[in-house]
Amino acid sequence: MLGFCVTAPLLDVSAKLASNSIPVGQITAARFVVQCALMAPFVWLMGLSLRVARGQWTALLVRAVLLLVSTFCFIAAIRVMPLADALAIAFVAPFIVLLVGKFYLGEDVGLRRVGASIAGFVGVLCVIQPSFAAFGTVALFPLGTAAGFAFYILVTRGLSRKLHPVALQFHTGLIASLLCIPVLMFAHDTASELFDAVLPEEIAWVWLLGVGFFATLSHMMMTYALSLAPSATLAPLQYFELPVATLLGYLVFRDFPNTLTLVGIAIIVGAGLYMIHRERVTARQLITERAAPPI
Repeated sequence: MLGFCVTAPLLDVSAKLASNSIPVGQITAARFVVQCALMAPFVWLMGLSLRVARGQWTALLVRAVLLLVSTFCFIAAIRVMPLADALAIAFVAPFIVLLVGKFYLGEDVGLRRVGASIAGFVGVLCVIQPSFAAFGTVALFPLGTAAGFAFYILVTRGLSRKLHPVALQFHTGLIASLLCIPVLMFAHDTASELFDAVLPEEIAWVWLLGVGFFATLSHMMMTYALSLAPSATLAPLQYFELPVATLLGYLVFRDFPNTLTLVGIAIIVGAGLYMIHRERVTARQLITERAAPPI
């Protein structure tokens, strides 16, 4: 999971550099095409079966669509926003999962965790407010990333224990590529700023390949992590991605969050870590209750 936190921001840096001359839709497509191409040899060398149970195809399609939407929204945001600002807003994802679990799925979630979720949303508003003033409605795009990635994680939890991580990444890259390519073909010569593909020049090829390479590497690490350890154990580590993104944003683009954004980031991280702490306390209580001898 720490490997994911280090390599995922490198994907963001590559995408932001590519967005100077490449449409967002083309960068998004390259991310999945390269992933599919990188995974194919490993599938063959490892002798993995690509057979999927009939009931799993729907989950694979949903997973690919969610990641596709999440990726597109984030690249559209960081094209103009600093990396740390966009990522901080996207970190509302754990709070979305918790609130959906309580109010839609009927899960047992205490008031303390609900309060932490509300605090997290307040932190997101602190980040959005200056970003919205500076960049307009594009500052809302990371919310689409948060929603898409939240449900992507939920689907991945189920599939990561049924399919090998390499096969899972190959299928996701293949399905997403098949969804992206027709859109780019249809948008050709339409002068669409987001989807009309162009021929990359010189260093732009490196950035496109970097998007696919770091996306594949980071999400492979995350998929392996989710298959080997409980999500509650891994969740606190994911917040390490924020300082890494902030550092890279400053070193590469000379972007650094303003005071209100830093306050918002601190609230988001604090609320997220407290929510994780409460989940662990609740889990320990349940284990103690179940292990207690009958009276």
